[in-house]
Amino acid sequence: MFFTPLERMVAFRYLRAQRQEGTVSVIAGFSFIGVSLGVATLIIVMSVMNGFRAEMVSRIQGVSAHAAVTSDSGPLADYVGLIDRLRAAPGVTQVMPVVEGQALATVNGRAVGVKVRGLSVADFQARPIVGRSIVRGLSDLGDDGVALGFNLSRSLGISAGGNVTLISPKGTVTAFGTMLRRKEFPVYAVVDLRMPEQDGTLIYMPLPAAQAFFRLGEKVSAIDVFVSDPRDVDGLRTSLERAAGPGFTVTDWRQANKGLVTALGVERVAMFVVLTLIILVASFNIVSSMVMLVRGKAASIAILRTMGAQRASVSRIFLLAGASIGAVGTMVGFVLGVVLTVNVQAIGYALGHVPGIAGSQMLLFLTTLPAIIDWAEVALVVALGLFLSVGATLYPARRAASMDPVEALRHG
Repeated sequence: MFFTPLERMVAFRYLRAQRQEGTVSVIAGFSFIGVSLGVATLIIVMSVMNGFRAEMVSRIQGVSAHAAVTSDSGPLADYVGLIDRLRAAPGVTQVMPVVEGQALATVNGRAVGVKVRGLSVADFQARPIVGRSIVRGLSDLGDDGVALGFNLSRSLGISAGGNVTLISPKGTVTAFGTMLRRKEFPVYAVVDLRMPEQDGTLIYMPLPAAQAFFRLGEKVSAIDVFVSDPRDVDGLRTSLERAAGPGFTVTDWRQANKGLVTALGVERVAMFVVLTLIILVASFNIVSSMVMLVRGKAASIAILRTMGAQRASVSRIFLLAGASIGAVGTMVGFVLGVVLTVNVQAIGYALGHVPGIAGSQMLLFLTTLPAIIDWAEVALVVALGLFLSVGATLYPARRAASMDPVEALRHG
C-alpha cells in the first residue's frame, strides 16, 4: 500500500500532541510502550525457554542416549555383531553396551529405590554430560565402585569414600525360600546431572559388576547409541532399525522421555499465547486512541473531503497514523528484546555490584540463565506485532472514511 506525501504529512501531523487532544496523545504513548514491552518480553521469554529446552534436551540425551536398541527376546547375549552393524549406520558416533536394572539402596537404615546403570569405565568417562558432571570423587570406578546421583547421595547421607548396599528385587531361590541378593559397593564418585529425577535415583557402576549383580553373565540389557544429529528423530530411528535388523526394537530419546518432552512443548506454546495477549491489549489501546482521534478531527476530515479528498485517502491517513504507533513500537521492542537477550548474563553480573543484590538467588539465576535466539521465532513475533498493530487501525480508518462531511461540520 502506497501513501501520498499529503497523506503522510497529515497522518504525522495528527500524531503530534495538541492541547485539545492531550488524552489521545497519552493513550497513543501507552499503546506504543505496550507494544514495545510486549514484543521485547515475548522475544526474551521465548529465547530463555529455548535455552532451557536445549539444555534440558541435551542432558536428557546425554544421560539416556539418543536411542536404545533392545532385543525382543530379552537380554542381549551375542551383541558384538549388533554393535558393529550399528556403528556402520550413517551418523552414528558412539555405541555403548549397557546393563539396566532396579534395586534398593540402603545406608545406615535409609533406603531408596534406585535405577542401576552399568557401563564400561571408558564409556562412563566418554559419555556426554555424565563424565563431565562429577562433583566429588574420581571418574575411574575401578572394578566394583559406583557413582551416585547428587540428590541420591544427599538422601542416603553418603558421599565419595563411603559404602552403599544394593539389594536386588530378584532373589536367589534356595531350599529355605527366596533369598534377596545384596552386595556392598564402595562409592567412588558423585555426579550432578542437574536433573532432579535422575539425580535422585541413578547409580552408575562398571559393566562387569552390573552383569554379576543382576546375574546376566555376559549379557547386556541394551545398546545405547549416540548420533551426530539427534534432532532428526524419524531418520535416526529408521536408520538404526535398518541396521539392527528384525527382532530388535529401537527406542529414541523422545519416546523414552515422552512426558517431559510433551510438557516442554506445551509450556512453550502456552507461554507464547499468554505473552501475545500483552501485544493484543496494546493493540486495543491503539483502537481507542484512533477512535478518539477520529472524533477529535471530525471537522478536519470534513474539510479534507470537501476539498476533494477521496474516502480511500482519508482511510489511509488514519491507517498510517495508527500503524505507525504499532510499527515503531514493534521495532523498538525487537531491538530491546534482542539486546537484553544477548546481554542477559552480563546484566546479571552488573547487578552483582548493586548493594543488597549480590549473592542473592535471583542474581545466581540471571548469571546462569541460558538464552538461544531463534531468528525464525523472532521474525514471527515481529510479524505478529505488525499484524495486530495494522489490524487495530482498520476499524478507526474505515469509520473516518465513512464520515459524512455535512454532519461532521454541523456537529464540529
